[in-house]
Amino acid sequence: MNIFLYLDETTWIHRLDPRTKIIGTLIVFTICLCFNDPLYMAGVSLGILVAGISAKALLNFWRLRFILVLLIVFSALMWPFFVKGPTSLWAWGPLHVSRESILYGIAVGLRLASFVGAGLILLSTTRNEELTNGLIRMGLPHPVAFALSTSLRLLPTFAGAGATIIQAQVSRGLDLESGNIFSRIKKFIPQAVPLFFYAIRHTNHLAMALESRGFSPGSKRTLYDEMRMRRTDYIVLAVLLVILIGCLYLRVGLHWGVVVPGRL
Repeated sequence: MNIFLYLDETTWIHRLDPRTKIIGTLIVFTICLCFNDPLYMAGVSLGILVAGISAKALLNFWRLRFILVLLIVFSALMWPFFVKGPTSLWAWGPLHVSRESILYGIAVGLRLASFVGAGLILLSTTRNEELTNGLIRMGLPHPVAFALSTSLRLLPTFAGAGATIIQAQVSRGLDLESGNIFSRIKKFIPQAVPLFFYAIRHTNHLAMALESRGFSPGSKRTLYDEMRMRRTDYIVLAVLLVILIGCLYLRVGLHWGVVVPGRL
C-alpha cells in the first residue's frame, strides 16, 4: 500500500528549488483568497489543475478525489445558510438562502479544493528531505523544520498502519459494510486501540533512534545538499507575483470577482 504522496518524476516542477515551491504555494494560497465569485475561483482551480497535470500529480488528485468533491459539495450546501445576500430565493424563519450566498458557497468550496490541490502539488513534487532543507534555508529554526518534516513522515505511516489493522480485522470476519452509518462508525472505534499503541511504540522507537545518534536541537548543523536558486526559479516566482498583483488589482481596484462584499 503506497501511502506517501511524493511521485518520482522528472518534470520541470520537480526540478524547481524547494524554496521556490514553498513560496509559490503560499502565493497560490493568497491568490485563492482574492475572489469569492465561483467563476473567478473556477479559473484559479483550473490553473492549479493544469499545474498538477504538468507535474504529473493527477494520481494523487485521483486518490483524494472524494475529499475534493466533499469539500465543494458541503461548502455549497452549508454556506448559503450563513451568508446573507440581497437576492432572496428561499426563507423559513431565521434561515435565508439567497443567490449570492449560493454562489459564495460554491466559491468557498472551490477555494478549499484549490488549497488542497496546491498542497498536493507541493508534496507530490518535493521529497521530505528537500522540504526540510528548504525550510531551514528560508530561516526556519531546525527543530521546527524537523518537527514539520517528522509529522509529514508520521501521518502517512500511521494511516498505513490503520489501513493494515482494518484489513487484518476484516480478514478475521469483521463486517464494516453492513448497518447504518452510525453502527459502521461504532465498529471503527475499537480499531483505534491497536493504532494508539502502535503510535506510542513507533514514537518511542523514533526517540531512541534520535538519542542513539546524538541528536541535539540546539547544535549547529551542516547540510549535505547545497541548494541554489536558478533562473527558472526566479522566473516562476516573478510570474506568480505578477499574477498575484493582477488578482489583487481586480479585487481591490476594480471590485471584480466579488459576489458578497466584505468577505474573503
